[in-house]
Amino acid sequence: MRAYYFDNIPGDQRLPHDSGNPVSDHILKSLGLLHWYIPTSEQNQIDTIAEERSYKNRDTITVTKQGLGDLYEAKLKSFYEEHMHEDEEIRYILEGTGFFDVREHLSDSWIRCQVDTGDLIVLPAGIYHRFTLDETNAIKALRLFKDEPKWTPINRGDLTDVNPHRVDYLNSLAVN
Repeated sequence: MRAYYFDNIPGDQRLPHDSGNPVSDHILKSLGLLHWYIPTSEQNQIDTIAEERSYKNRDTITVTKQGLGDLYEAKLKSFYEEHMHEDEEIRYILEGTGFFDVREHLSDSWIRCQVDTGDLIVLPAGIYHRFTLDETNAIKALRLFKDEPKWTPINRGDLTDVNPHRVDYLNSLAVN
């Protein structure tokens, strides 16, 4: 996984938008973001991490124009809305590439995380983020869950700032 500050230049969200300013693992960890590279030939390592982090369920999501048909544009738009979740968001990229953008809390800057086949990324509950494909327009990912599979985005707004999961996330940053 490669991380850098988003350039904020208007244009196609699927372009790299690389500002040329890389983001270190130290900064990512300070935001609670975790990542590993696990070759797809060694997916048994996913089971070990899942057990260590108490992930009990999983499913696979494929995001392509062919697979989603008429829903494709609407789905991509909803993924790219700034939002948070009340649970961790865990993705292991099986095929394809895309971008997770996460908010750096103090600066409110976007950090773009480019994910590729073999990347495992964990976004903490309460972090503002968004997702988009790159220009290849295809990704297949394993989604892991601590409980029953669910994906409920809570779009950023006044109420999300006081959401208990957001408050817990911000408190965890103060401790780090």
